[in-house]
Amino acid sequence: MNTSVQYRKLARIIPGVATSDGAGVKLRRSIGAGNGLRLDPFLMLDEFGTENPDDYIAGFPPHPHRGFETVTYMIDGHMRHEDHLGNVGELKSGGVQWMTAGRGVIHSEMPQQESGRMRGFQLWVNLPGKEKMKPASYRDIPAAELPAVPLANGGAVKLIAGRIRLEGQEHAGPINPLAGSMATDPLYLDLSLPAGAAQVLDVPVGHNAFVYAYEGAPEIAGEQLPQQAAGILSEGAQVEIKSGASDLRLVLIAGKPLNEPVVQYGPFVMNTREEIEQALADYRLGQLTDAA
Repeated sequence: MNTSVQYRKLARIIPGVATSDGAGVKLRRSIGAGNGLRLDPFLMLDEFGTENPDDYIAGFPPHPHRGFETVTYMIDGHMRHEDHLGNVGELKSGGVQWMTAGRGVIHSEMPQQESGRMRGFQLWVNLPGKEKMKPASYRDIPAAELPAVPLANGGAVKLIAGRIRLEGQEHAGPINPLAGSMATDPLYLDLSLPAGAAQVLDVPVGHNAFVYAYEGAPEIAGEQLPQQAAGILSEGAQVEIKSGASDLRLVLIAGKPLNEPVVQYGPFVMNTREEIEQALADYRLGQLTDAA
C-alpha cells in the first residue's frame, strides 16, 4: 500500500433488505431501501438472484419511468426489454442495458426462461435537472463488448462504465465520458478475486462510491463488509479490497454527485414536488412520453 495515497475506508454499511418489485420478483435492496439511504447520484441498487423460477417468472410488466437512468447488469439469465415505442432488447448473461428514461418511457422487463438461475443488478442513476426531460435512449451492451481485464493475482475486472488503470494500462468501458457527455461521470466495474488475494483500485477523487459484495465478504481498510450489503466508501483516490477465505465477487460503483434536490414518487424522480405532480398528470393523460 502506498502511504502517500489517501485510501478509502468503509464509512457506512447498508444491508440489503429482502423485498419484491414488479409482479412479485424477489430481490434485495440496499441503496434506496429507505429514507436517507441514497448516495448522490445513485438512487437505488437492487440485487436479484435465485434458482427458483417462482421468484422471477412474473417479471416486470409495463411500468413508467421519468427523470433518471436505469442500468441493468444481467450476470446470469435472459430478460427481454420492450417499450411503448416498439424498442426491443434482449438482455442475456453477462450483458448490460443502460436506459436513459429522460422525459418518459413505459417499458416491460420480462424473463425469457422458465427455469435456471437468474442473477444480476439494477442500478438507478439520477439525471441533472437540465437533462430530466430529454428524449429516452438506450444502449444494449452484450457480454462480448465488456472489457474483462485479467489481474496478476488471478482475479479479473469486468468494466461496464468509466475508465480505470489496471496492470499498467488504461482501460475504458463501453459507457464512458469520452463516448458522450455524462454529468455523473460513472465508474461501474465487477471485480472477482480468488481467496486470500488483494487488489488496489483507483476511484475518481470527488466521486461518491460504494461496493456491494454478492459472493464472499471483502475486507476494506481492516473492516469486513458483509455479503449482500452496500459499503459506502469515504473520500480518497484508491481503495484496497481483500478477499477472505473464499473467492470474492463484488461491484464497485462511483459517480460525480449532482448536488441537486431529489423528489421521488415511485418511478418518477424530479427536483420539485410540482414536477412530480406534472409527471403524474402526464401519465394519467397518456402524455408522459410526448415531446415537450
